[in-house]
Amino acid sequence: MKSTFKIDNTPVGDGAPCYVIAEIGSNHNQDFALALKHIDAAAAAGVDAVKFQTFKASTHISRYAESPAYLDKKDLHELIHSLELDRSWHGALKKHSEERGVTFLSSPCDHEAVAELAALGMAANKVASFDMPDLDLVRVVAETGKPTILSTGLADWMEIQRAVDTCRAAGNEDIVLLQCTSIYPAPPHLSNLRAMATMRDAFNVITGYSDHTLGDNMACAAVAMGACMIEKHFTLDRNLPGPDHSFACQPEELREMVRKIREIEAGLGDGVKNGPRPEEQEMADKARRSIHAATDIKAGEVIRREMLVNKRPGHGIPPHLREHIVGRTARQDIKADAWLTWDVI
Repeated sequence: MKSTFKIDNTPVGDGAPCYVIAEIGSNHNQDFALALKHIDAAAAAGVDAVKFQTFKASTHISRYAESPAYLDKKDLHELIHSLELDRSWHGALKKHSEERGVTFLSSPCDHEAVAELAALGMAANKVASFDMPDLDLVRVVAETGKPTILSTGLADWMEIQRAVDTCRAAGNEDIVLLQCTSIYPAPPHLSNLRAMATMRDAFNVITGYSDHTLGDNMACAAVAMGACMIEKHFTLDRNLPGPDHSFACQPEELREMVRKIREIEAGLGDGVKNGPRPEEQEMADKARRSIHAATDIKAGEVIRREMLVNKRPGHGIPPHLREHIVGRTARQDIKADAWLTWDVI
């Protein structure tokens, strides 16, 4: 397994910080200025990348396609056409993203889009859940040689296996599988975050989570469970028109999610248990228990078990060594409540 690779010089995978993508998607509403504002706000929130979607209704969907219920029975072909990204924007969006310190990505939904985005030097490709069964598209994406992000909403094991095999057959081992629930918004109880570990073990790739739930609980939980990548839908305003605004997070919510993710990563630590950290040493000294005299002990007196008690602070001999003290002789007078050290016995 290739456990770490880079997207635009940013490490992704084991040992690297979780790679956070703000999914702008079609929330530009075909307004270039609005697209730029989304990039600005996402960059200010601290994400690693912004992502759009590059599709054409004419090559993406049949004119006779049925509309999902959540889109309120609109003409689906017409809706998809109204959400198309003007491909002449790609270069400017990429440049603006780079100026703001984030990586520009877009999901190419046809072969022409793959070629156009590859010509721009886009750093990675994302194949949407709905497009993953199109192995011709997956193959062309993988052949760019760039890291391939595969969203697995709706997929069964064989569909995932075929997509992963297609990438590998094209010589591309830089694969990320994203657990995803293709409902908008997705209820938390269908998130199935444990599938990340299952897919990692089954397909020998790194995994992450594409989050369609409201709020950031599931995204943060995914990071705690080892997600190497988080993708979250993003909008400037949930009240804007369009199908993907209502369940997307807004700027302050995105900023807070990124803050929580970085805090969770810091909190996961290195897993080593080797005593108090330097920052804990004062508490170890002052708040832990050690062996104290339960009563006055005179010099020369043999120390009996009932003469000892465990109390704070921890300046004295540790409690687990009590039996090494019993039967020894006091070198000096020891007052009740004083902690015992080796030099007094």
